[in-house]
Amino acid sequence: MTGPLIDPAEAPAWLRGLVEISGDLDEKTFTRFAVPKGTATRDASVLILFGGDEAEPDVLLLRRADTLDSHAGQVAFPGGGAEEGDAGPVGTALREAEEETGVDPAGVRPIAVLPKLWVPVSRFVVTPVLAHWSQPSPVHAVDPGETAAVARVPLAELCDPANRFFVKREGAEWKGPAFDVGGLFVWGFTAGLLSVLLTLGGWEQEWDHTDVRDLDVALARHEARARHSGAG
Repeated sequence: MTGPLIDPAEAPAWLRGLVEISGDLDEKTFTRFAVPKGTATRDASVLILFGGDEAEPDVLLLRRADTLDSHAGQVAFPGGGAEEGDAGPVGTALREAEEETGVDPAGVRPIAVLPKLWVPVSRFVVTPVLAHWSQPSPVHAVDPGETAAVARVPLAELCDPANRFFVKREGAEWKGPAFDVGGLFVWGFTAGLLSVLLTLGGWEQEWDHTDVRDLDVALARHEARARHSGAG
């Protein structure tokens, strides 16, 4: 089931539009990938947790540990694979967020469920869960072996045209949005979701869609700046 989990009128005004349209969206709104017939898949959820207020909204992101076997070092929403006993996709998203960032689920209000999205690399079918952080709690990297950093990233910084561009790998047809913001380099599945949500939420600003950078070069430059900043 996708769509609103609450009466849109009960959502904060700045999130109301997303709640209202959530039931009208399908997977093609977010991705060109479809699950191939006969492919074994795994269910997963991510929590897209919006905090702050209309004046200074933000979203919770984390950077995965560099030592992980899958998606090492990448920035992501809190989330992971479904487990027995989870109360559906919402339960999975809340459990994973608590395990990874220490967020208190009691202060999180799920407001909408988006369509399931296929992630070919991991073979996960991911359900994004939109939520409002009605009572924010401290967050941190609970297990450094899984999570390197946790951050509340302002939507204003994500929308800043100076922080947005496309990335691709040499010889590949794929091209996707990316963000270099708050010391985080966001690309892939997470950047794609963010890019669409910024548009749907009415927050997007005009940015240079002709700015296409080589992914590996852009990542290397970002990491070099991060090392230099840390050394200073």
